Amino acid sequence: MSLPRFALLAATLAASAFTPAIAPAVAQDAARGGALAEQRGCATCHGAAGVSEQAQIPSLAGQPAEFITLQMILFRENLRQAEPMNELSQGLEDQAVEDLAAHYASLPAAPPPDLGTRDAALAERGRQLSARLNCGVCHLPDYSGRNQIPRIAGQREDFLRHTLAQYRDDQRRGTDTNMNAVMYGVSNDAIAALAHHLAHQPVRPE
Repeated sequence: MSLPRFALLAATLAASAFTPAIAPAVAQDAARGGALAEQRGCATCHGAAGVSEQAQIPSLAGQPAEFITLQMILFRENLRQAEPMNELSQGLEDQAVEDLAAHYASLPAAPPPDLGTRDAALAERGRQLSARLNCGVCHLPDYSGRNQIPRIAGQREDFLRHTLAQYRDDQRRGTDTNMNAVMYGVSNDAIAALAHHLAHQPVRPE
């Protein structure tokens, strides 16, 4: 790993306690990031405006730039496995990572077009579970995310179900094991309710 890459990765991982925001290692340019996203065909999976229309593919629009930066570094350095992102991130310099993050962070968050109808009873069960698990402490009360913590309001429901189950089953880890501990022992039915609640939360207007 080159020294600049190592420095950016170390700085990003060191901030994973989610306290103060880290300063970008390089200046971000959303316009350059938009051009790079178009060149690399990111819209094929994540949607033309960063709102995914594909099952289990997350929406990136309105995600915190630091969260996207961190995930791209983890993919690039093969510290998180989720093909085809590992392959697609190879060769991306730090500047490109920061620019892509700025581009997607600048896009307005929106629910996916295939969200479906809200089930009030299921959503209420998910709300109660969210309160018990303290989801709003890290992801903020409106679930809009911050720093290296993703926005989960309005995220794809199927992606949330899949990801939460991965944390529970220790098939995915972030830069710490907090989510694995939070989801430990949560049933599939409870995960479905939580994902439904989060997916139907309104996204915060920018």
